[in-house]
Amino acid sequence: MSIKRMFFVGLLICMLAAACAPAPAPAPAAPAEKPAAAEPTKAPEPAKPTEPAAAAPAEKPAAEAKTIKIAVIMPSATTDLAFSQSMYSALKAIQTEMGGEKAMELKYTENMFNVPDAAAAIRDYASQGFDIVIAHGSQYGASVQEIAPDFPDTTFAWGTDVNTFGLKNVYAYTAAAEEGGYINGVMAAMLTKSKKIGVTGPIEVGDAKTYIDGFSQGVASVDPKIEISKTWTGSFSDVALMTEAAKTHIAAGADALTGSSQSVVGSIGAAKEKGGVLWFGTQADQASLAPELVVASQVYDWTGMLKEIIAKRAEGKLGGDKYVLQLKNDGLKIAFNPDYKLPDDVKAAAQKAIDGIKDGSIKVEP
Repeated sequence: MSIKRMFFVGLLICMLAAACAPAPAPAPAAPAEKPAAAEPTKAPEPAKPTEPAAAAPAEKPAAEAKTIKIAVIMPSATTDLAFSQSMYSALKAIQTEMGGEKAMELKYTENMFNVPDAAAAIRDYASQGFDIVIAHGSQYGASVQEIAPDFPDTTFAWGTDVNTFGLKNVYAYTAAAEEGGYINGVMAAMLTKSKKIGVTGPIEVGDAKTYIDGFSQGVASVDPKIEISKTWTGSFSDVALMTEAAKTHIAAGADALTGSSQSVVGSIGAAKEKGGVLWFGTQADQASLAPELVVASQVYDWTGMLKEIIAKRAEGKLGGDKYVLQLKNDGLKIAFNPDYKLPDDVKAAAQKAIDGIKDGSIKVEP
């Protein structure tokens, strides 16, 4: 074999040996840094027990409203369909509205025509601790004036008058009865055929007098020639005297009657007995006494006044004010009898008079 040939064979062997030799081991990697030792995690502290929120102080149960105690002394019966019933009905309505006897205790003494007996009742109710004592009669004024100073924490109310006697625990009240009297007079003048009208009254004082004054003015506004005959019996309670007075007027030709006081049931009875004699009422709705003869009634509504007195007392004002029922403050109302067929022109004239008195265009002098 030639030398050249031998050289190439040797070179080939060396190349093959290099290819088959194991690869050199890689240099050892630098040791990895130890991870920082983690701080041991503290176990969460046990939650403190939640203290219950301090309970809001329990509200004291509202004290029950104190029962207001009211007593009323009246000259006649609670069913007289006149002066006494007008007050008693108002008090009963307020008692119901307030929630009954638990809210308002109501006591009454009726048929106290005898003033000394009425005075004893007034004093007795005040001694029993009644909050409000109502002496419902113009004849009781002197008694209230004498008794009220002895009970400075008691509220007294009386009427019909506007005199509080300068006492801080006395209210006084009356009714502008002449207003409804005027309206009744207008209707009576338009309805009478005989042109004669009879009037029966008790004593010429207070709202009994002013009602009849207004009635006369109403009649005259329609026809001043109409004859009006008046009788004053001198008594609020004598029904027999009132009956006889009415019969006298009827016998003289009167075909329409009116009057004021608790004894007018006598007059209405005389009208029914005769028949065809019209009646015009005041103080309470008297239609039920003679549905076919009672044309209309002026009605006293004391509820607004009484509510105000009760409210003022609750505020600490025991008296000192006066009240007057009027058409414009709804203390007076005209109740037309639905069972009596009132001609349209008469009713229209009555309504015109009502509106005129309310707006001041008609002046009625008591």
